Amino acid sequence: MMVFALQAQPVRQHAFTFLNLPGSARLTSVGGQLVTIADGDVNLALATPGLSNDKMDNALAINYNFVFDGISNGQIAYGRRLAKYNLNAHGGIVFANYGEFTLADEVGVKNGQFKANDLAFVLGASRPLNEKLTVGTNIKAIFSNLESYKASGLAVDGSLHYQTNEGRTSLSFVIRNLGLETSTYTGTRYGMPFNILVGFTNKLKHMPLRFGVVVQNLQQWSLRYDDPDYNADVDLLGQEINPSAFSAGIDNFFRHVIFNGEFLLGKNENFVVRGAYNHLRRQELKVSQFRSLGGFSLGFGLKIKQFRIDYGVGYYHLAGGTNHLSIATNLNDFIK
Repeated sequence: MMVFALQAQPVRQHAFTFLNLPGSARLTSVGGQLVTIADGDVNLALATPGLSNDKMDNALAINYNFVFDGISNGQIAYGRRLAKYNLNAHGGIVFANYGEFTLADEVGVKNGQFKANDLAFVLGASRPLNEKLTVGTNIKAIFSNLESYKASGLAVDGSLHYQTNEGRTSLSFVIRNLGLETSTYTGTRYGMPFNILVGFTNKLKHMPLRFGVVVQNLQQWSLRYDDPDYNADVDLLGQEINPSAFSAGIDNFFRHVIFNGEFLLGKNENFVVRGAYNHLRRQELKVSQFRSLGGFSLGFGLKIKQFRIDYGVGYYHLAGGTNHLSIATNLNDFIK
C-alpha cells in the first residue's frame, strides 16, 4: 500500500510508510527517533532492537496516537529476559487506522463506506557482545488493507548499541525496514521505507539533562526536491530570490538531523520533560508565507507507583499537532 505518512519522507514512494510513524509518546516528543537510550522503555526496542535489555524483563506498554480526523496509530510492546540463552527478547503489534472513506464508482455514485488500516507483528531480540556493545535484530510481518485490496511484506531491523561503563554516553547504528513486498494491491511495487540511522546521546554529569542527535536517511544524501507549485520569493524588482548552493546544502544537511533532549527531574527521575526539533519535518510540511511550530515536539513522562504515563505532542504544520499517550508498567512490580 502506498501511504504518505505524516512524518515527512524524501520524495519517493514507499509501501508501508506507517512503519516510520513514532510508536510511543516518548518517540513523538523527541522528534520521532530515539535510537540510543537503553533503559526500561520496551517501546524503543520495537524500533531499535539493540536497545533491548534486562530492564525490560516483563515490561508492557500500550500506546495510542490521536492524529487527525479519525486517523490514529500506535503499538503494544512486551519484553522478556531469556537468561538461558543470554538474550533479551521483545515483541509487539504496530498499527495504523486511517478512518472511514466514501466508496464510489467511476462516475461518482456512492455505494457505502470502507476502511483502511495497516498492521505489523514484530518479534526481536538483543544479545550483549561485551559490557559496552549490544547487537539486536527485529523481524516484521506486515499487512495492509484498503477496502477489498490487500498487501503484505516482510522486513528486518538490525542495530548496534555502544554504551560507556558510566552509562552517560551512548552511540547506535541502525538499519531499519530492510525487506520486500510479498504481495501488492495492483502488482506495482514501491519498495520498503528503508532507513539508516546513527545516534549519539550524552547525559551531563552535573545537570539533569540528557541531549542527543539522530542522523537519519543516510542511505540517501539529497532530501530536497523541486516543488512545481512552489512560489519563490521575489525582490523589489520582481526577480526570484533563489537560495545559493551553499544555503541549499546546509538545508539539506540539517534535514538529516534531529536534535532532542530530556530533563530528568527527581531523585529517581520520576518526572521527565522532553523536546526536539526535526528539520526535515518542518521543511517538507511548511506552508509558504506562514509560520508554525512544524518540526518541533514536546512531551513529558510521569511515574506514578507501578505505572509510567507519557504524553507527547508533535507539531507537523498549520493543521496542528498530534497527541500521543502511552501507559507502561513492569509486571514484575506486581509479583514482588
